[in-house]
Amino acid sequence: MKAFVVRSPGGLDRLEIAERPDPGPPGPGAIRVAIRATSLNFHDLLVASGRSPAADGRILMSDGAGIVEAVGDGVTEFAPGDAVVSCFFPHWADGSPRTPVGNFAQVPGDGVDGFALTHAVRPVGAFTHAPSGWSHAESATITTAGLTAWRALVGDGGLKAGDTVLALGTGGVAIAALQIAKRMGAVVIVTSSSDAKLERVRALGADHTINYRTHPDWGRQVRDWTGGGVDHVVEVGGPGTLAQSIEAVRVGGHIALIGVLTGRAGEVPTSALMAKQARLQGLIVGSRRQQQDYVAALSRSGIRPVIDRTYAFAELPDAFRHQESGSHFGKLCVAW
Repeated sequence: MKAFVVRSPGGLDRLEIAERPDPGPPGPGAIRVAIRATSLNFHDLLVASGRSPAADGRILMSDGAGIVEAVGDGVTEFAPGDAVVSCFFPHWADGSPRTPVGNFAQVPGDGVDGFALTHAVRPVGAFTHAPSGWSHAESATITTAGLTAWRALVGDGGLKAGDTVLALGTGGVAIAALQIAKRMGAVVIVTSSSDAKLERVRALGADHTINYRTHPDWGRQVRDWTGGGVDHVVEVGGPGTLAQSIEAVRVGGHIALIGVLTGRAGEVPTSALMAKQARLQGLIVGSRRQQQDYVAALSRSGIRPVIDRTYAFAELPDAFRHQESGSHFGKLCVAW
């Protein structure tokens, strides 16, 4: 069986295709899946590049989608031929805020082997059904980016029609957030440093766009345009953008702190946050139950993910280099 692994200490020149034993038939409570696709996330890039160290020979990629080949004794949720998609936290079953996971010890592609391989045998809880009619590459976008956007806006934010949403950037999470918010009747603002990308998000339904290089005071611009600030901010930048996001949110609003694209630590303007009486909530993806809810919503909504480009299995390092360049719009996928 072929698998894409990272050799310690990491780096895109340290990625290689390795032979691994076939996992064999599934045991009780497990399923065997022929993995057909994955998608790239910033978390995967951190592992592949060595910025988030993983064990030598770790099989990469948190996202995986494919077809059930066999089921073990006692499995009733899946049957051979079912299209499935992996869970980021396979050991976090429900969405209760009292039971979230705070580390990556069991996350595929990080603490345990991931889905850059041809076949996997995992417990039932490691997968959910995929949306009906989706390609495997499309389904692979759900595990991390899509579910993060869903949880930020719907699970944690309680998004409702008429709300205003600010999404930072045009990566996988931001584009998924735009699609979810528009489908639910929200008004959406998107930021980017590229006018060409802003034109594309307007075509997807964005109501207002801001080039943050041309307008470095974009937080104030959002506040002024909305007449007091947005209800929700999908914050992917971290310390380099958080102050502006606090400026942009309304009094009593919600900031979903998702990403660390500008760094892992920095100053927080606590007095401004206090004055806004805003809720700043960190989150890492979501639970299996939340993913099931998201898949159900996708199956009914007609939303399809925006995929910038799909690579072949052997081209995974090239896909990461494309991701590093920041030139992509939406998701980058690998399919085989």
